Amino acid sequence: MKLAYYPGCSLDGSAIEYGLSTQRVASIMGVELKEIEDWNCCGATAGHNTDKLLSLALPARNLALAEKEGLDVLAPCAACYNRFKAAEHAVREDEELKAKIEHIIDMPYKASNNTVSVLEWLTDIGLDHIKKKVKNSLKGMKAACYYGCLLVRPSSHTGFDDPEDPRSMDEIVKALGAEAVDWAYKTECCGAALATSRPEIGSKMIYEVLRDAKEAGAECIVTACPLCMMNLDMRQGQVEKRFKEKFNLPVYYITELVAIACGDKPEEAGVNKHFVEAMSYLKELPAKAARIEEEEKAKEAAKKAKVKETSEESDDETKKKIDAMLKGLEKNPEKVVSKLLEDEEKVKILAEVIKEDEKKRVKLAEAMVTDKEKAAKMAEALVAGELKKRQKA
Repeated sequence: MKLAYYPGCSLDGSAIEYGLSTQRVASIMGVELKEIEDWNCCGATAGHNTDKLLSLALPARNLALAEKEGLDVLAPCAACYNRFKAAEHAVREDEELKAKIEHIIDMPYKASNNTVSVLEWLTDIGLDHIKKKVKNSLKGMKAACYYGCLLVRPSSHTGFDDPEDPRSMDEIVKALGAEAVDWAYKTECCGAALATSRPEIGSKMIYEVLRDAKEAGAECIVTACPLCMMNLDMRQGQVEKRFKEKFNLPVYYITELVAIACGDKPEEAGVNKHFVEAMSYLKELPAKAARIEEEEKAKEAAKKAKVKETSEESDDETKKKIDAMLKGLEKNPEKVVSKLLEDEEKVKILAEVIKEDEKKRVKLAEAMVTDKEKAAKMAEALVAGELKKRQKA
């Protein structure tokens, strides 16, 4: 697999650990990433707040450069990905707008290539392939997978995953051995730039995401967005002070976890660069995994013992029923076998047969307790056999 790689303005700067771990995952998975030459900023929020045409032309230029190479584009940043998908959609749906964009960027652009997010990329690589690469299972980790508001919306542009209850990151995390908790805020906005422009609003939005993750039982948060990472990681301390609540939730990029699970040291993936200390939690996982495995073994042993006990109880109960059926066949055989045969003559013949033959009586009793259909067929067969004997005689 070969993809054009768009680092954007953050993956070599404020989200350098995202860039490092993405490159490491590509190497581990055998994917060639070719950085787009002479790439420009996608425009992000500033672009589409300033001018619609500008907001589409900026990402379109990058896409056109990749299109010349015949390559699809990997855009790890959720904001860049979202702007690229918007440009693709606009060019494919509006010929007049397409012409204007081509004029602005001074090159042809047909939108024949496709932009993929990190989650799409890893899903395309395949969960089974990822599992085969895992060397250090993340068993013991309880993660809240945070998609934010840009990775799966709008669905008309992205066409990937459920916009309200996405599962792709959850499945990737599970493939690494971790547990993905169910929680309500996985696609809620973290406040984005409001944390800076309107901190009284932005910090409350960050607080609500952190609080819901903690209440759901998460011990860490996983994301694929540099701005979400900045808000949840860098601003977590500020939020704790304002709302007087301690979270202590380490935040990881999904690519960091993939790289670490596949053998990289946390430092190689950039985890040591986080604001909320995130190394200790990873070091605790092997001991947690060992405890969980012991608990699982104990539960499995208890389950087997219960099944055995239930089976033995069931066997005893069945034996009692068979003994009771035998007594009935011995005392009043015609009354008992009439439950199997409607013809009165056949009932008399069968009663005589089982009265004289103990083995047949026992087998019929067993069948009547364990399999009534089989008992009915046996009754017909015993009567037919007895009639043949009488004809020969």
